[in-house]
Amino acid sequence: MYPVIYDFGEISILGFSFHPVINSYGFMLMLAFYACYYFLNKDLKMLGHKSSLAGDIIFAAAVGGIVGSRIYFIIENFDQFLKDPFGMIFSGGGLVFLGGLMGGLLAVTYVINKNKLSWLTVADHVAPLLILGYAIGRIGCLLVGDDYGLPTHLPWGIEFPNGIPPSTYSVFQTQYPWVDISSFSPGVLKVHPTQIYETVIGLSIFYYLYNKRKNIKVPGTLFFSYLILGGVERFCIEFLRINQKYFIGLSGAQLISLAMLAIGLWFIYNPVSQMHENAAGKK
Repeated sequence: MYPVIYDFGEISILGFSFHPVINSYGFMLMLAFYACYYFLNKDLKMLGHKSSLAGDIIFAAAVGGIVGSRIYFIIENFDQFLKDPFGMIFSGGGLVFLGGLMGGLLAVTYVINKNKLSWLTVADHVAPLLILGYAIGRIGCLLVGDDYGLPTHLPWGIEFPNGIPPSTYSVFQTQYPWVDISSFSPGVLKVHPTQIYETVIGLSIFYYLYNKRKNIKVPGTLFFSYLILGGVERFCIEFLRINQKYFIGLSGAQLISLAMLAIGLWFIYNPVSQMHENAAGKK
């Protein structure tokens, strides 16, 4: 694990002391946004739009995503929020992607409507970048030892002795009592590196969607394909994650994934015509 990429050490300026560091998760998050901006700006320029539009969309996605992910995190951990509300709101963790997706979509929709653009057309160009940013972000999770999976005896399992939290027997006993660790011995446990699984799958989905973006016959097809593929990916990976199951043996993320899958399938088989979208946008 490499939670810190570079530590500048103690720096004193005019009597004030600073200890700046480059955190790996923050760096990967920044890399994800810049990568998405690069590809989006490239496509929007081809459509005749200014570079500022790509910047506005990415900025809106970043702000909306952070707010949405924080709200989702608080809802899923409401008991902890009641104990320490300020700590939960301003902590460095808790950037849950599915909450960020909803918050980001709302914020980007505002930018699209403000610029009187076709929502479906922009969504098709944004779709591959959603999974790209997700895949890059998972590398950050791996580096800090966050969002790992269930304990495993498989040879490619990874130990996170200094993870967030550490993947130790005692941590699973106290924080994840619903996880069966009866076949494991006390100490640091190997767990499924679900961050690596999701990075590989995410990059594969990005490659597939990005190569299809110039062959869209029905607006919205690529975005709704993303909802299907992204929903299936997260639904399946949740079986290897340590998230608690709430309803009929499914986690909150799996329920949202099923909603993504249902919405994607519905609009793939019942596409919204461009004429209908334009008419709705003028009301």
